[in-house]
Amino acid sequence: MDADLINYSLDADEMARMERDDEYTFILVRVPMQQPESDVPYATTPLGILILPNKVITICRHDSDIFHVLANGKYRLLKTGKRFRMALYIFLETASRYLSVLREINRATEMIEDQLQKSTRNREVLELLKYQKSLTYFATALRSNEVMMERVQRVQIFNHYEEDQDLLEDVLTENQQAIQMTNIATELLAAMMDAFASIISNNLNGVMKVLAALTIIVSLPATVAAFFGMNVALPVMSDHPVSFLAIFGLAIGLTAITTFIFYKRDWF
Repeated sequence: MDADLINYSLDADEMARMERDDEYTFILVRVPMQQPESDVPYATTPLGILILPNKVITICRHDSDIFHVLANGKYRLLKTGKRFRMALYIFLETASRYLSVLREINRATEMIEDQLQKSTRNREVLELLKYQKSLTYFATALRSNEVMMERVQRVQIFNHYEEDQDLLEDVLTENQQAIQMTNIATELLAAMMDAFASIISNNLNGVMKVLAALTIIVSLPATVAAFFGMNVALPVMSDHPVSFLAIFGLAIGLTAITTFIFYKRDWF
């Protein structure tokens, strides 16, 4: 094997490509992968497919679920003896995997959306930002895969069997669907982040408004008590036996009136 082909497959930033030679056909496709312990929950990684006259060799930095699915018999027409058809099924399962991960991202963002409606923190918005990064990686990888597959279609290396031509059309359709879903999810997520940034700001303003109203209400009895508690002679009711109850009632009355006004203005 050419060492450059191995290096291409192990380079995390390598884009999808195809190379042909008299002795081999090398195809590089970017496949999705999950990163549960990373700041970006989903990313992509290159997968090299080297098609030789008597074997197919795959090279990848990570253990991909795609091969577990292929080995479990999902596709009945998959035959390792038909080397190019096996590559097509790898393409098809890659596109299907993208669609599956996009649905997982949509479900995760919907759960975060429910939390954001009452949130006053940035944690949920930062969670959405992680998924937005994943969608950016997906969009770049899917466009790269599409260019590579269109080139594969032009050079007609998968025309040995009629079924392979139909399968390649299915692969292109699935990949285009994944691109459209990624674009839609990216636009929705961007709009959602903008909207919920405003919601968080409004929620915080509502909290501050309630705290300001409560501060005013609580300060009214203290203000009345401060006036009548000064060490000076009062013009009226200074020696009256019910003066304390009258002052207390005045404080309660002002508090009740202020509370009613704030309630009517929807400050609570």
